[in-house]
Amino acid sequence: MPMPGTAHAGPLLQRSPGTVWITGLSGAGKTTLSRALQQRMNAAGLAVLLLDGDDVRAGLNRDLGFSSADRTENIRRVAEVASLANRSGIWVVAAFISPLRIQRQLARDLIGSEHFIEVFLDTALDVCARRDAKGLYAQAKAGQIGQFTGLSAPYEPPLAPALAIDTAQLTPAQAVAMIWQQLAAHQPAG
Repeated sequence: MPMPGTAHAGPLLQRSPGTVWITGLSGAGKTTLSRALQQRMNAAGLAVLLLDGDDVRAGLNRDLGFSSADRTENIRRVAEVASLANRSGIWVVAAFISPLRIQRQLARDLIGSEHFIEVFLDTALDVCARRDAKGLYAQAKAGQIGQFTGLSAPYEPPLAPALAIDTAQLTPAQAVAMIWQQLAAHQPAG
């Protein structure tokens, strides 16, 4: 019998948990969207671990810099945590720039393809730069930040994400509704 208030979670309660991997440029809306998605999932009675890039780098991965090797290690560690959580019955929402396809493939391999739902925030660079409350784009353009993804370091868009969402065109609520529909349709072996 489902927990009280979980009837609207439907098939998500009957399947093994997965990881929603939200990727995109800085300022694309990963944190905003991941928090809104976590709230929607929690309201449906799902246990959810939110792994956000800034939070993880402030704690678990504070020893890592932004070299290519360190960025890959950052993603590897996060994927390991996500895999452990999924195997323990906990959904994961992971919000990381994860700029390279090989890094996202590493995460997919560690978590398991059947439990990995890639969501690409396909938001234009100029929109992301306008939204930048931290001033990172301005600092990068002024040469104060080296290897800044989207400007002086590459971002490789996913080739076949489960969803591509332009956050300049949709509200967070609309984007969450799209992800929710994708989760309901995604039926991994479990």
